[in-house]
Amino acid sequence: MALTALKVKNAKPGRYVDGRGLCLFVKESGSRSWVLRMQHNGRRRDYGLGSALDVTLTEARDAAAALRRQVRAGIDPVAERRKSRKVVPSFETAARECYEALKDGWKNQNYRNWISSMENHVFPLIGRKPVDQVDNTHVVEVLTPIWLEIPDTARKILQRIGAVLDFAHIKGWREEEAALRSVRKGLPRQTDKVEHFKAMPYADIPAFMKELATASPTTGRDALRFTIYNAVRSSETRKAVWTEIDLDKAVWTIPGERMKAKETHVVPLSKPAVSILRRRWKLRTSDDGLVFSNNGEKPISDMTMTKLLRDAGIKSATVHGFRSAFTDWAAEKTDFPKEVADKALAHKLSNQVEAAYRRTDFFDKRRDLMAVWAEFLQSSAAA
Repeated sequence: MALTALKVKNAKPGRYVDGRGLCLFVKESGSRSWVLRMQHNGRRRDYGLGSALDVTLTEARDAAAALRRQVRAGIDPVAERRKSRKVVPSFETAARECYEALKDGWKNQNYRNWISSMENHVFPLIGRKPVDQVDNTHVVEVLTPIWLEIPDTARKILQRIGAVLDFAHIKGWREEEAALRSVRKGLPRQTDKVEHFKAMPYADIPAFMKELATASPTTGRDALRFTIYNAVRSSETRKAVWTEIDLDKAVWTIPGERMKAKETHVVPLSKPAVSILRRRWKLRTSDDGLVFSNNGEKPISDMTMTKLLRDAGIKSATVHGFRSAFTDWAAEKTDFPKEVADKALAHKLSNQVEAAYRRTDFFDKRRDLMAVWAEFLQSSAAA
């Protein structure tokens, strides 16, 4: 017989059937709850409808009817409830959780590269987007600027984004696994030919430096100018900390672990480079934090400097290309030996025998070279 409100109120411990699978369960403690028992995909499933103290008989029947309609429509009510309760993290949060879960199985260099590539190229564009909303269109957007410029890195980033999305699926943040096979169809074909970093002609750099210097100072502009003055890699600038710099001696000592060649590199700082640092010293948040950072703790993205080039309408040059421009300038406009310019770039000698005998780092000559380079960059027009 169907239940009544009075029967629900006075029911003793046990199970009471109202009809069509709706049941009232009363425990020895006196607590009573509603459950709807149905078949779903060939399995018997129980769906809780709440406490009888909060849900009336009429409300329980209405809820049971609504659940039956969902099941007839092919909807899994339990999955829908889980979906409504889950909190989907941002892509960056999911990526960092994925990184922490997987990194113990990698070599140290691999996991450093993994997270830094995300910080440099992915998080600035889609890091804040909920991970369940990241689709192939967003992945193409991330890869387009770097697909031909740094092809090997771009391919690795594609794999790493796929790993994050698969990790998010396993965690229940995405309904489906990642299907990124079609991403390559939205990108130009990569060739096996080695692509050199596109460089601005050195004769054009003084005008660009003047444009940077006269614009409103920002962390990104300071970092780019400092990078060009010292002909260093952008990562070496972005991760520079105050403890590496001696302003009085005008020397910047970059530890080996931050250098590509894994050897300490001592940079003689020109007067304009020191001026940038002295101004930033007044803005520091700590004496040992990052030099080019808004809070002293998180480095700026590599895309920050690239964006300055793009905003200036410069499409055919890269930040790394300024090192190449420096090499061309030193070869064509100065009498400094090639070895001095190579040492300024922290290049290793390819001849191992020669490298074994050459102990000098040409520091004094490099200081002279960088002073001449700074003078050239500050000239009103390139000769």
